[in-house]
Amino acid sequence: MLTREEAQKLSQKVLALSTFPECQVSVSTIEQAYTRFANNGITTASLNLRQSVSIAVTRDGKTGSYAANDFDDASLKEAVKKAEELAALAPPNSERLPALGPQHYPTINDLDPATAKAKAPEMIPHVKTIIEAALKAKLVAAGLIERSRRAQVVANKTGLFGFQESADSQLTTTIRMADGSSSGWAGQPSLRLSEIDSAKLAAVAIEKCLRWKNPIRLDPGNYTVVLEATAAADLVRLIQGGFSARNTEEGRTFLSKKGGGTLLREKIFPDFITLRSDPFDRKQPSSPWTGDLLPAKAVTWIDKGVVANLAYDRYWATKTGKEANGGGGGRLGGGFGGGGSLTLDGGTDSLEQLIAGVERGVLITHLWYIRNVNPQTLQQTGLTRDGTFLIENGKITQPVMNFRFLESPVRLLKNTKKLGPALRVRGLEGGMMMAPSLVATDFPLPSISDAI
Repeated sequence: MLTREEAQKLSQKVLALSTFPECQVSVSTIEQAYTRFANNGITTASLNLRQSVSIAVTRDGKTGSYAANDFDDASLKEAVKKAEELAALAPPNSERLPALGPQHYPTINDLDPATAKAKAPEMIPHVKTIIEAALKAKLVAAGLIERSRRAQVVANKTGLFGFQESADSQLTTTIRMADGSSSGWAGQPSLRLSEIDSAKLAAVAIEKCLRWKNPIRLDPGNYTVVLEATAAADLVRLIQGGFSARNTEEGRTFLSKKGGGTLLREKIFPDFITLRSDPFDRKQPSSPWTGDLLPAKAVTWIDKGVVANLAYDRYWATKTGKEANGGGGGRLGGGFGGGGSLTLDGGTDSLEQLIAGVERGVLITHLWYIRNVNPQTLQQTGLTRDGTFLIENGKITQPVMNFRFLESPVRLLKNTKKLGPALRVRGLEGGMMMAPSLVATDFPLPSISDAI
């Protein structure tokens, strides 16, 4: 892994190789240790290091970029040469802004030393806990436990330099009947591997697997749903793209008014909906810079139901006379200035209390295969999986077959009635956020899925 000093030397070496007036370097090194298990046994244990350097050069408004995975002198020299050759072929970018000068990036504490150096000996006890619980219940466990340590570097010829180290971990497990007829899922990300509760995850996944045996067919339709936190996060985080100031002001998002204007400062969600990004949140700290390389800062996007801010990147902020607030995205490229630190503030009701308040509805544990249907409304489609249940008179009464859903995070939040406490969850494609379980009405489940 790169130290700060090594990162400075590497970035300065690359910058010196370029003859162009503008050159920007981004370096990423990720050390990952993981243990996979399936069929109640460990299948793979690995420790690997991935590294990359991305180089972007600009002359006369024409930019070329190239990436390499080797850091030796010959590879770096060739990468710079390729970037400069590509710049010669590129058309001028009329929207390009001058390179940023030195920036004061905030210090974000995102590195637990024990997690950063953990390997198989620290992970196997968690796996053993889950496998032993599955064997005791005569079920079959599979899953993954991993930790990653990352170093990120940005630098340019005008003196900008940023360096950050971070570490994270997660454990997920799917437990099935021996004949594959039922499954249950549970997962937990954690900035500290030592705080993962493998016994609790095993118990949750086993309970869902046993309860989902012989699901009944429930007619497709619109239902009141209870979305567990991971399922809620997988939909809610997709709202980020709809806050782009440029797209909104040009009439291309759900916040655009017909005929012109935006819904900024208007109340379109319930009073208890507050959505924000905060890279300094100790529960999920994030990148100290945005995708535009501006210092990251906390921003509230929805404040008690009111659209409080739009996301301005450097170009659109300059063009419109507004302040840039990270619209270029952050570590996850999500479009918000917090760089992957998105939080939907929660309530106080437990999951059991949320269920108890539903007269008739569907409990959804997990979503899968989410795909965009309508970019403007942010309507998505996908499948439920690993534990879908009928709720009647405040109690789970029957397992039900999985559904295809058709819903947008915008409509979901408008129809939300209650929220549980916000938890840090990791959804599909590594999407991370703080999200609560929630109750929402009129959730479209238009067709049945035969998948387990």
